[in-house]
Amino acid sequence: MRHFAQDHQLQLLQGAQELFPALIQAMDAALSDIHFETYIFDFTGMGSLVAEALARAARRGVRTLLVVDGVGTGPLPAPWRESLRAAGVQCRVYSPLGPLGLLLPHRWRRLHRKLCVVDRQVLFCGGINVLDDFHDPNHGVLESPRFDFAVRATGTLVGQAGDAMEQLWWRMQVVRDVRKHRLPEALEALRKASAARHAEKAGHGPTIRAALLLRDNVRHRSQIEKSYLRAIGGARHEIIIANAYFLPGGRLRRALVRAAQRGVRVRLLLQGRYEYFMQYHAARPVYGILLQAGVEIHEYAPSFLHAKVAVVDAQGPRPWATVGSSNLDPLSLLLAREANVVVVDAEFAVDLRQRLVHAMEHAGLRLDPAGYAGRPWRERVLDRLAYGLMRLALWLTGRRY
Repeated sequence: MRHFAQDHQLQLLQGAQELFPALIQAMDAALSDIHFETYIFDFTGMGSLVAEALARAARRGVRTLLVVDGVGTGPLPAPWRESLRAAGVQCRVYSPLGPLGLLLPHRWRRLHRKLCVVDRQVLFCGGINVLDDFHDPNHGVLESPRFDFAVRATGTLVGQAGDAMEQLWWRMQVVRDVRKHRLPEALEALRKASAARHAEKAGHGPTIRAALLLRDNVRHRSQIEKSYLRAIGGARHEIIIANAYFLPGGRLRRALVRAAQRGVRVRLLLQGRYEYFMQYHAARPVYGILLQAGVEIHEYAPSFLHAKVAVVDAQGPRPWATVGSSNLDPLSLLLAREANVVVVDAEFAVDLRQRLVHAMEHAGLRLDPAGYAGRPWRERVLDRLAYGLMRLALWLTGRRY
C-alpha cells in the first residue's frame, strides 16, 4: 500500500472540456519531458488539439513519449503517426494484437491507465481518454458530454507516476529489442528501466494528503481493490460510487451489503445507456442482491458514463475519495494496468460528492427494486448469458473473483 504524503495540491477536473485545456497548457509550458499514457487516443475534435500540443512540445526539443493501448487505440492513423513522428514524438503501442487477437487470454491484459507527467512537476490522472466529450467511436455524435473525471496534481505522487511510466517505457523497449535479436540494446533498456528514479518537486500553498495506487500483474495486483474495501469497511455515514463498468467480485459485494445493513447510505451511479453487450448485461444479475440490501442504484441517462470515482463520508471526520481509471469489474481489478489517486481531504471530497449527487438527482434514473425484479424474461436471459460468459472468461484466465 502506498503511504499518504501531505505535500500535494489537487484540482478536480470534469470531462475532457476541463481536462484538455489544463493538459494542453501544461504541455505548452513543458521544458524537459512529457510522458503520456492512454487507453484510447482518438484524433476527432478536441483529441486533435492534444495531439497538436504533443507535437509542438517535441518540435521545441521536449522529450515526448506517448504510449497507447493496442486494443483501445490500435495502430495510430497513418497521417497522425507520420505527423507525430516528424515532430519528434516517440510513440509505442502497448501489447499490439497478433493474428489471433483477443482469442488468447494473455492479450486481455491491457494498458487501461490514463496518465500524463510533465517535467516531473505535474501529473494528470483519471478515467478520461483522449476522446472528445461529444464523440464516440462506435456511436458517433453525442447529444450530451460523456461523464468522467480526472485530477491535476503536484507533489510526491508525480514522481511515483513518472517512475512507473519510465519503467514501462523501457520494459517495452526490452521486449522490442529482444524480438529483433538486439541483445545489447535490450540489456541497456533493462538497466534504464530498473534505474528509473527521479526527484520530484512539490507545489506551493495549501497541501492535501493523497496517494497514487497502481495496479499491475506483478507487484501491485490488488492495491486499488484493497483501498476500496478499507474505505467501504470504515464508512459510517455515506458511500457514493460512480462506475462505468460495474461488476464487483464477492468481497466488494459483501462489503457494500454490510455497509448498507449497518445504516450507511450507499448510492451507486452506473451506466444507463447500452454501450457493450457484456458490460451492460453481465452487471445486472448483481443488482438484485444490492437492491435487496437497501443499496440505491441510479443509472446515468443523458450520455455515456465513463467515470471511475468514489467518495466516502465526505462530510465526516475521515473523508476519503478516489479518482482514476479502474472500474470495479474483473477486467480492471484482475487484468489491466490501472492508476487511481486516493485523496484524504474534506474540501476535495465535498467537491466530488456535490458533482455526483447533482448527476444522480438531475441526470440519473433510480432503479425500483420491484421494477427490477419484474423486468422482461428476455432481459433476464441476456443478463444471465452475459454473466455466464464473463465467469467463463475468468475461468480461462485462471483467476478467481
